[in-house]
Amino acid sequence: MIKKCLFPVAGYGTRFLPATKSMPKEMLPVVNKPLVQYGVEEAIAAGMDQMAFVTGRGKRAITDHFDISYELEHQIAGSNKESYLTSIREVLDKARFTMTRQREMKGLGHAILTGETLIGNEPFGVVLSDDLCLNNGGDSVMAQMVKLYKQFRCSIVAIQEVPADQTEKYGVIAGESLKDGLYRVDDMIEKPSPEEAPSNLAIIGRYILTPDIFDILRDTPPGKGGEIQLTDALLQQAKNGCVMAYKFEGRRFDCGSVDGFIEATNFVYENVYKAQ
Repeated sequence: MIKKCLFPVAGYGTRFLPATKSMPKEMLPVVNKPLVQYGVEEAIAAGMDQMAFVTGRGKRAITDHFDISYELEHQIAGSNKESYLTSIREVLDKARFTMTRQREMKGLGHAILTGETLIGNEPFGVVLSDDLCLNNGGDSVMAQMVKLYKQFRCSIVAIQEVPADQTEKYGVIAGESLKDGLYRVDDMIEKPSPEEAPSNLAIIGRYILTPDIFDILRDTPPGKGGEIQLTDALLQQAKNGCVMAYKFEGRRFDCGSVDGFIEATNFVYENVYKAQ
């Protein structure tokens, strides 16, 4: 039902300087795989096979990663090192990849709108590679959200509870609880102070969006930080129809921060890599 997934990967990754001066933050490895590959594998597990990247200057390594390296393949062919390429070969076999460039950094909403040319008039997933989501052998977060989309046919955001003093890092929702872990959104604020926050339910980097979001984004004025905020567009969508918020099953690591990245690396090494 949902075949396309959008990856906004044009950001600078300033919190990881100087490492990200010449290397995309999305290519930072969690043990032996870059963050962006985990996101693509999650989308594939949800039934998506068309990956659309909104890139920027200095992001060529992402494009190269999702392509065949003939020189490398030839160099290690027949050796025991060839098995190290198994996961990326599976990804390349299961998905197609398209790219477009975001020439100016004007916020997540602008990045999503830039990707319209790759998505067209159909519902689609969005994965922010900064957020690594794992579910111990259960359905991936995107797969859980696709199941919900089949039921509600509207935009869906993934949420989790955060401490009240951390709401300024997230978009925060409030809404009617339909059942345990599922809300119909009626309010949504981008990076509110603890005093302004309507709840402690924070949006993390997983979305399913209906294509009318593009028209809404075109008419959305700059918001917090002078950027076009996806949160503002989703609030308008919620007022016009329906947006659901889903408290997903699984564990999320904020790999946009050094602490979260180290935590994710240790977790994957102990619980995934060593078990292979």
